[in-house]
Amino acid sequence: MEDDRELEEIKRRKMMELMRQQALAQEISEEQAKRAEEEAAKQALLRQILEPEARERLARLRLARPELAEAVETQLIMLAQSGRLARKITDYELKMILKKLSGSRREIKIVRR
Repeated sequence: MEDDRELEEIKRRKMMELMRQQALAQEISEEQAKRAEEEAAKQALLRQILEPEARERLARLRLARPELAEAVETQLIMLAQSGRLARKITDYELKMILKKLSGSRREIKIVRR
């Protein structure tokens, strides 16, 4: 009888742990779905405010410097939402924006003697 109670207690604990894990997995999947939805909305907005060449440049930048790409995307979206963008951003304009943002980097020169 004592063994039966212990076995039932172990089963109950195991079931509770499985339920907790399942709830956690469901939370994570809902969170991932929400992030994916936000990313899709962001990409749709970027398609509206950037010309194709500029979008490609931003995609390549995301591979090399994701933090800079994220900052530029955020700024462009804020400008578009506030109504301060009258037309689509061209590749040249995006290059100028990126040059201004990354212009603060110091150039390192190595002199060999």
